[in-house]
Amino acid sequence: MTTDGRAILDFADRKTLVRVLLGFVVAALVLYLVAVGIGTEDLSRAFADAKLRWLALGCVSTALCLVAWGKAWQVVLEVAGIDEPFRKLVVTYFAATFANYVTPLGQAGGEPFIAYVLSRDTEASYEDSLASVVTADLLNLLPFFSFAAVGMGWLLWQASLPAAVRPLAMGLLVLAVGVPALTIAGWRFRERLARGFMRVAAPVARRTPKLSVEGVHERIHDLGAAFDRIAAEPRALVRALAFSYVGWVFFALPLYFAGQTVGIPIGPLLVLFIVPASTIAGIVPSPGGLGGVEIALTALLIGLVGLTEAEAYAVSLVYRVASYWFAIGLGGLAAIYVISRN
Repeated sequence: MTTDGRAILDFADRKTLVRVLLGFVVAALVLYLVAVGIGTEDLSRAFADAKLRWLALGCVSTALCLVAWGKAWQVVLEVAGIDEPFRKLVVTYFAATFANYVTPLGQAGGEPFIAYVLSRDTEASYEDSLASVVTADLLNLLPFFSFAAVGMGWLLWQASLPAAVRPLAMGLLVLAVGVPALTIAGWRFRERLARGFMRVAAPVARRTPKLSVEGVHERIHDLGAAFDRIAAEPRALVRALAFSYVGWVFFALPLYFAGQTVGIPIGPLLVLFIVPASTIAGIVPSPGGLGGVEIALTALLIGLVGLTEAEAYAVSLVYRVASYWFAIGLGGLAAIYVISRN
């Protein structure tokens, strides 16, 4: 077995697998109870005339989204001096996405693990991998906020932002202001942050046989150097940002296709707001936000589109099949290939 295959298996210890399985069981129970509360007969009627070709288009859109984000990843890696063939890198990206989607809270903090897989699957150091992954994720936030702002602006112009939706809108506004502010502050005061981290990490390193203060300091220095190399190539970052925008378009389209699947048209501008707003629910402690995203989507579709509970829940389930379960299936196959590659 190659080192890239061991990267997946080393991380997937028994405790992690139990936590993943428990997360899926709890989320499935929540989704079942919601379905029972809405009424299984009403849901069956909502699915009665489903057009699967639209669902297939949603799955294709998800695949294209991951390919575009994988390309943005490659651009950032090239800036860091890591030249990997895209056909190999995109498989690694799919496999890392699978691990991120099945791990509880993976959506809220899976970058260290993705960087671990990337460093084991390529010639990149862990520091270069982590800097590249964090940079690509930050670039993905710009289209996230841009599309949300366009959708929110349209809703406010139409004076159709219900009271029930305002907390999510406020959450998006806080993120839109807070994340860039924290990023700028973190970059400006990165040396102070590094020194503060060392003051905290040094006592721990002295008491841990596998760590040393010098080793931790070297890792922090290498990580800072990796960020500096990436920041020195603004043109490449613009290219990566373009792929991030393309990826976000394909990330949002499955909701439009989900509506078409069950015969309910959802306006593109509404999609631009609903998808980012529902993504906030992805921080719930379940794999890929399972359960939380579906409930948030249902509430948004009821409040903004005027659907019945059964219709909104049906659209939410179809959307998650195309955007989440299909990504897990595709990423799972990629993970198996990564394990058995060569």
